[in-house]
Amino acid sequence: MIRELSAAERRDWLRLARTENVGAVTFDQLIGRFGEASLALAALPDLARRGGRSGLRVASVAQAEQELTDGAALGARLIASCEPDFPQALAALDPPPPVIWTRGDVRLLDRRTVAIVGARVASAAGQRFARGLAAELGAAGHAIVSGMARGIDAAAHEGSLPTGTVAVLAGGIDDVYPPEHRGLYERIVETGCVVSESEPGRTAVARDFPRRNRIIAGLSRAVVVVEAEFRSGSLITARLANEQGREVLAVPGSPLDPRAKGTNDLIRQGAAICEGADDVLRALEGLTGFSEPDRPVFRPAPCAEPDDTLRNRLDDLLSPTPVSRDELVRAAGAPAPLVLAALTELALAGRAELLPGGMVAKS
Repeated sequence: MIRELSAAERRDWLRLARTENVGAVTFDQLIGRFGEASLALAALPDLARRGGRSGLRVASVAQAEQELTDGAALGARLIASCEPDFPQALAALDPPPPVIWTRGDVRLLDRRTVAIVGARVASAAGQRFARGLAAELGAAGHAIVSGMARGIDAAAHEGSLPTGTVAVLAGGIDDVYPPEHRGLYERIVETGCVVSESEPGRTAVARDFPRRNRIIAGLSRAVVVVEAEFRSGSLITARLANEQGREVLAVPGSPLDPRAKGTNDLIRQGAAICEGADDVLRALEGLTGFSEPDRPVFRPAPCAEPDDTLRNRLDDLLSPTPVSRDELVRAAGAPAPLVLAALTELALAGRAELLPGGMVAKS
């Protein structure tokens, strides 16, 4: 259900999102089970205890209020995933990030959007192409999304500053990295929009970048990779975009340039070739808007609670290799609501990791 949260509800929503071991999937399961963040917060200690963990660190009222104060001091705005101004493209993810912080013109997030990403150590030709592509797509009415990194990202932002650009940060909404992009950051705040899933003041660490890449892909109708070596973050963004049903395009390059290895491989795997803005516009023809997944906002708790036998059975079935929740339901031989409830308890206890796409792995 889309609705504006009261101040107290927003604080509780934020507390739940910032609680230890509560990722986007666990958050979604808890809201689906209890209906309100306040009720989920009250149940957390007991749920974690059932999963085998005592002393779960639940974000306090003071911590949530401090984050809200810090964000307000920056002129930033917190938007919860259930609120009307939450970007439609992100709301369509299963599950969406529980909250985002924004600075700048939030209306850009619901425009037609294309992500342009690529190598940090980019060639001059690659940067020129990214800058020109962003400018042409901007002139055609598209906002450009990227990660404000060195190289291709920066060139894409610079090319789309006059027409609308969105920078997605891995750290807090005020974490400008690299430092030399401070001027670019300020210009994006003035004329575009900056987005972060992390709390203000947070310095990005390695685990934050896949979350950032998921938001870059999630905000976009298409992702264009300009230059990328194998195992680069840009290829992760392309993979996430493909999983989310977005269009993926890649700019071909010389086989002698390591920065073309990733893009050429994307084309080999079926990505569309991008040699200019016309290729992107052609790929977007006929695409409709995003719609939120058809899932109930509130599902009553199962009539019976999972027991230790089921929790231990699921713990035995899990491994570091992700497996689908449906497969776990079949292997456990238990009703799906009980399995999902038990997996949530294991996740809160740090014994399982609930992943987007309905996958689960051992923590």
